[in-house]
Amino acid sequence: MAFTPSKDHKRIAREQKKLEKRMAREEAKAQKIEEERLAEIAAEEAAVIKAKEDEEARIEAEFEAELKAEEEAETKA
Repeated sequence: MAFTPSKDHKRIAREQKKLEKRMAREEAKAQKIEEERLAEIAAEEAAVIKAKEDEEARIEAEFEAELKAEEEAETKA
């Protein structure tokens, strides 16, 4: 005589499959949120680095301008 699974067994298997799908969706969602958070952190770090570079460039430009002005003043004097 052949063995056929009971309806309860089939129901439990369906519920388990649904649970596994739900867990996979939740894990994918959590991973996506984590990736977005890491991307935001990287963007913030890049913005800070860019701001530092801009500030250094501004200071360097001011220094060059002052140096040039001093050299011109010396040549005129």
